[in-house]
Amino acid sequence: MNEKWLVGVDIGGTTIKLAFISQEGDIAHKWEIPTNREEKGTRIPSEISSAIDKKLTELAETKDQLLGIGVGAPGPVNDTDGSIEVAVNLGWSHFPLQEILEKETSLPVVVDNDANVAAIGEMWKGAGEGARDLLCVTLGTGVGGGVIANGEVLHGVNGAAGEIGHITSVIEDAVRCNCGKLGCLETVASATGVVRLAEKVLQSTAAPSMLREAKNLTSKIIFDTAKAGDELALNVVNKLAFYLGFALANIANIVNPEKIVIGGGVSKAGDTLLLPLQQQFLLYAFPRVADGVELKVAKLGNDAGVIGAAWLAKTKLV
Repeated sequence: MNEKWLVGVDIGGTTIKLAFISQEGDIAHKWEIPTNREEKGTRIPSEISSAIDKKLTELAETKDQLLGIGVGAPGPVNDTDGSIEVAVNLGWSHFPLQEILEKETSLPVVVDNDANVAAIGEMWKGAGEGARDLLCVTLGTGVGGGVIANGEVLHGVNGAAGEIGHITSVIEDAVRCNCGKLGCLETVASATGVVRLAEKVLQSTAAPSMLREAKNLTSKIIFDTAKAGDELALNVVNKLAFYLGFALANIANIVNPEKIVIGGGVSKAGDTLLLPLQQQFLLYAFPRVADGVELKVAKLGNDAGVIGAAWLAKTKLV
C-alpha cells in the first residue's frame, strides 16, 4: 500500500500550483493550471477539484490516496471558516473557498493566506530549517509576509497579521500603495518599487551609469548592474536595503525570531541584496535580538506555497 498523500494548492493571480506531497514533506507530483478569473473567480474551486481528479486518473490512483487539502490563497483569510475576505486580483469578496472546495472534492480542506503558507513551507523544508520563531518576507510584484511564533502562524483578530508590505516606510515624497495607503514598504521594496527607486535616482543626478542604457528597467537589471560595481545601481540597492532592513529590524524587535527568510523574485539577487540588508538590519535591531537571528535567502522558490499548504493539511486535518 502506498503512503497516502497530502494535497498542497497555491492560488496565484496567473497560475494555480498543485502538488501531491508525502507526510514528510517530499513532493511526489506537482503541476499547475491557469487561474480562471472570469465570473469573479467563481470557477476556481471546481477547476482545482477537476485538476486533482485528472491527475489521480493519470496516476491510476483513487481519492482514497489523499488525506486532505491545504490551500494558500491571496488576501486575508477568515480563520474560523476558511473564507477569503477580499482578493482583488481574483474578484473574490467574502468568498467561502473552504466550504466550496470541500463540497467539490469531498475531502477536508484548510485555507490560509499565501504568504503565511510560504513562510510555513520555508520553516518545514526550506531555509527556516525547523525554526519555531520565524519571519518570512516575499519580495515580488508586491511584498508579502508571514510571522511564525512558537511554531504557530500569527493571524491576528481578523486575519491581517504579517502584512509586512504595508508597514509605513516612507514619510516624505511617499507614493500611494495599491492598498490605498501612502508610503508602504511595498512601494520601495517590491520589484516595481526597486525600479521606482532607480528612476528617481536617475532623475536626480547626471552621474554616469549603465542603468541609463536599459530600455526597459527591471529589478534584475538593477541588481546585475550593482553586482558589476555600478555606483548608481549600488546606491539604489543600498536605499532598498535601508527601507527593508529598518522594517525587518522593527518587526524582529517585537517577535525575536530565530530566522528571517527573504523570498520572492527579488531575493534571487542573493548576496548583492543580503549583505547590505544585514548591515542595515544590524544598525536598527535591538542587540539581543540581532544576536539571536540569522538572515537567509529562501530555498524553496515556487514550491514554498504547496509545501506549506501540505504542512497545514498535515497538522490541521490529519
